[in-house]
Amino acid sequence: MRSLDDIREEYEFLEGDERYRLLIDLGRDLEPMPDALKTDATLVRGCSAAVWIYPTQEGERLHFLADSNAAITKGIVALVLAAVQDRPAAEVAAMDITAALEPFDLRNQLSSNRTQGVPNMIALIRETARRIAAG
Repeated sequence: MRSLDDIREEYEFLEGDERYRLLIDLGRDLEPMPDALKTDATLVRGCSAAVWIYPTQEGERLHFLADSNAAITKGIVALVLAAVQDRPAAEVAAMDITAALEPFDLRNQLSSNRTQGVPNMIALIRETARRIAAG
């Protein structure tokens, strides 16, 4: 997975539809999530499209599998994961993920329907990280 800084650098040079294409490409590059993990328990509430996020732990690091049934939403999920993927749980718990995503200005770049679930994705990731970091 590309780093958030690398993605931001490319994103800043793009406009309009090119930014949509970048998000779609990010979503396509997500590690496949097995259908068996797409359950009610992994479904993120409040998203206009279906979004599933499944946390795994590799030592002290968090690794997330995720998917969506909508291409742009899947790209947004990939963008959120780029901020936290494979980092220590304590670091993710303390991280201001919303601030890390601010340079992408998603609220002004995308419709409110596409971005309404982002706070719920972030909350789920941070809650998982806090729980794991606490042991």
